[in-house]
Amino acid sequence: MKRLLLIPAICCLSMLLWQCEKAEIVLPEEAATPASLSLDTRASAGATQISGIGFFAEPTDCDIASEGADYAIQLTGDLEGCLFVFVENFACSPSGTYRESGREYFVGTYNGEEGTFWTNYKFSGKYEGCNDDGTFSGAEIFGRCQHPIERGTGTGVFAGVRGRLDFKDDVEAGNFPFRGHLKY
Repeated sequence: MKRLLLIPAICCLSMLLWQCEKAEIVLPEEAATPASLSLDTRASAGATQISGIGFFAEPTDCDIASEGADYAIQLTGDLEGCLFVFVENFACSPSGTYRESGREYFVGTYNGEEGTFWTNYKFSGKYEGCNDDGTFSGAEIFGRCQHPIERGTGTGVFAGVRGRLDFKDDVEAGNFPFRGHLKY
């Protein structure tokens, strides 16, 4: 019995050894530094992680009326500025599950440099109830949303940017922590 198990094990081991190649070892002094990389190489190297906090903007903080937005979220953290929200669709189920989608226009800064971009967003949350017109009623129990950045909409520091923002509402604190990534 042991001999029968030994034959497949030897075959398997020989196949593994035959398929393996030596890995190229790069010494620290040979590794590329960020300054030595071209812009194209850095851009393909990966996305930049971002995070911060959003909260409903006061009318004096973000000029909602001049943008024609339904409301605005003020962002702090890696992104500083106003996220103007344009609601396109919404629905609320009898259970209190609320869904909303639309577009957003961010106007602000990243690392102190100005720029803008547009997102398409989808929000889902649970509320105490629903109104007959499809809006939610009562307090929010939980909520989250995804905001992929529309390609080709970035200006300034966001020219050529791709990426997304993800919010998870903190109903206790009344704010919207976000994480995401930017890729150029």
